[in-house]
Amino acid sequence: METNTNLQTRPPIVVVLGHVDHGKTTLLDAIRKTNVASREAGGITQAIGASVVETKEGKKITFIDTPGHAAFGKMRSRGAKVADIAILVVAQDDGVQPQTKEALQIIKDSELPFVVAGTKADVAGVSPERLQGELEKEEVFFEGRGGQIPFVSVSAKTNTGVTDLIEILVLMSEVAELKGDSAEELEAVVIESGKDKIGPTASVVVRQGCIKVGETVYVEENECKVRALFDDKGKSIKEVLPGFPAKIFGFTQVPPVGALISQSPHKIIKEAPKARGVFDLRRLKDDEIPLILKAENAGSLEAIINSLPPKIVVVDSGVGDVTSSDVINAKTGNAYIFAFESKIPMDVFKLAEAEKVRTERFEIIYELLQRLEEILKEGKKQILGRAEILASFPFDHKKVAGCKVTFGRIAKGDSLVLSRDEKEIGKAKAISLRKQKLEVTSVGPAEEFGVILDPQLDFQVHDVLLSVSK
Repeated sequence: METNTNLQTRPPIVVVLGHVDHGKTTLLDAIRKTNVASREAGGITQAIGASVVETKEGKKITFIDTPGHAAFGKMRSRGAKVADIAILVVAQDDGVQPQTKEALQIIKDSELPFVVAGTKADVAGVSPERLQGELEKEEVFFEGRGGQIPFVSVSAKTNTGVTDLIEILVLMSEVAELKGDSAEELEAVVIESGKDKIGPTASVVVRQGCIKVGETVYVEENECKVRALFDDKGKSIKEVLPGFPAKIFGFTQVPPVGALISQSPHKIIKEAPKARGVFDLRRLKDDEIPLILKAENAGSLEAIINSLPPKIVVVDSGVGDVTSSDVINAKTGNAYIFAFESKIPMDVFKLAEAEKVRTERFEIIYELLQRLEEILKEGKKQILGRAEILASFPFDHKKVAGCKVTFGRIAKGDSLVLSRDEKEIGKAKAISLRKQKLEVTSVGPAEEFGVILDPQLDFQVHDVLLSVSK
């Protein structure tokens, strides 16, 4: 009987899922800092959507940093098996939240073995038992309580439980007996994609087979001559073996997140795009809001599109910076432009101002979605600018609101809506704008200013002023 000498134990591929702000990123940072070989301590510069951690015992684990549950679910819908193990992150001071349930459903649908990491163990008054009780209502049953799911109480701040979590992951991977064969047919998945200065790129995780510099691989029906490979530390490498991630250069176009990479072209049944590309604006309903969406990478773009409120219609989208063409298209269709982590070059921003196109940039998906909900509440009435009230002081027998513009512009004579906790308090006009005691006609993004309202509304610090179209 022949034995396969190429078959070797490979690193487990671990995905981290959970509710926003429950500490996924800080937990990963703590894992990288605490559980790496001493020669690598402080040397991790993860920038490809995945990172490899080597424990002090020499065991390696590949962690995937997903841009969102929607993108991870998209990988599954394309038939890609990405991870071997999941970590469900739940904050002990906040408990089970909507995205916790969403993450749990993804884990169950993927049939992934998983461990629960109860974060923020350092917060006074938290109770692991209370959190376990909440999760048991979601049919998650723990070791020592009649089930088999491991639970680890962790704190990224104090490093409590981080080593225990790593040990459990290593044990789970040993039980699964994960093997990889570099000589097998290639099985790899795109976990992130975007554009670099030298062209389209993709971050991938290899499950079987091997990707080498110089060879040709295929993403769905698209051919890619592998020009360069970089590992998670940014180091140039010649090949990627099973269980490891890498960034690939050589694509002619940006590949979709979740796409399978193989050594031969293959067709897939493609889903109908959701409001992607050219869209007939005449089909928009009266209560629908048109949006042009740009993101730094394809994973984030898909995650956002799959999380949009129903009445937001994406009339165009793409990876990369906002361009003058986006502005012209937005003006034609009376659409908003939202950029997630993408840049808005100054010349493009000035064009948008001149054409009165509403352009906004975000770093957090939750804030982008929250802003869209705010727009929906306003209806199709144009929001020209938004400012937060930071202070209140008297001037010439009147009450002045000291503000900071958070997006858009606010001009003298604008119609303003005062809101508090998303509820309208009143309406007024901006009869005077001042910057550092100088009267000005308008103020732009991030500028601080004072405004006198007519009528004099009873505003408070942290209230919001919206400049709306007449």
